[in-house]
Amino acid sequence: MVTVYTKPSCVQCDQTKRLLKKNGVEFETIDITKDDDALKKILDMGFKAAPVVITDNDAWAGFNPDKINKIGNK
Repeated sequence: MVTVYTKPSCVQCDQTKRLLKKNGVEFETIDITKDDDALKKILDMGFKAAPVVITDNDAWAGFNPDKINKIGNK
């Protein structure tokens, strides 16, 4: 399962979700402005920018088409 930690009015978040959908990747979205535990989790992981994408094998922050395309092509 892929989890995308997002926030409102975030262009990179929107681009990430759009490309995941285009590639047929199922994902869950968590709004870090409404979920304090989720925000703490990603901050504890060392991430400081949204979106944060967590897969079974990887995690990254920001819009990263190369990584999204790799999980979409499995």
